[in-house]
Amino acid sequence: MSLVVIDYGAGNLRSVLHALRHLKAKDVRLVQRGDDLHGANKIILPGVGAFGAGMQELAKRELIEPICQAVRNGTPYLGICLGMQFLFDTSDEMGEHQGLGLLPGRVTRFPPLPDLKIPHIGWNKLASRRNSVLLAGLPEVSYAYFVHSYYCSPAEPEDTLITVDYGIRFAAAVERENIYGVQFHPEKSQQVGLQILRNFLAL
Repeated sequence: MSLVVIDYGAGNLRSVLHALRHLKAKDVRLVQRGDDLHGANKIILPGVGAFGAGMQELAKRELIEPICQAVRNGTPYLGICLGMQFLFDTSDEMGEHQGLGLLPGRVTRFPPLPDLKIPHIGWNKLASRRNSVLLAGLPEVSYAYFVHSYYCSPAEPEDTLITVDYGIRFAAAVERENIYGVQFHPEKSQQVGLQILRNFLAL
């Protein structure tokens, strides 16, 4: 059994792997093909880039069905940035694209926001909606680092774990059973991000 980090050619792998090494994570495997997911007891999917291109890469590497099957079988999944966006039904980034459909909802671009730049880049205060094992040990006031132009809009409000205000209030993290996603980059969010990764490793 191992912690699997999915490499589909566009993830921020170096920083994520560095953070996992810092936390002394054991039995970490980089996986590029669906067949290699066998034996995973946790999955991390970091992602950067465009939604449609990312889903095409997952499909080309035959990762979509193995990821969905593992998650439906109860394997804990943590999606980071685009890896969180993949969880939802659709995205309108550069056209309409299908996601993994593990959570109902869609991904859409920030509207024009007066005095605010898109993409959203920088540190923002996290507002937790409820208690979660993923948030254990975090300071009452916590900040995380974001880089994105599109945000997730869950169809089920109870799936939203953390919100952030950037002109609009959006879902910055989600949780449903064994499914977790963070729009921010924990691997770049200093002690707050390391604690979130530590909590996921401890599941």
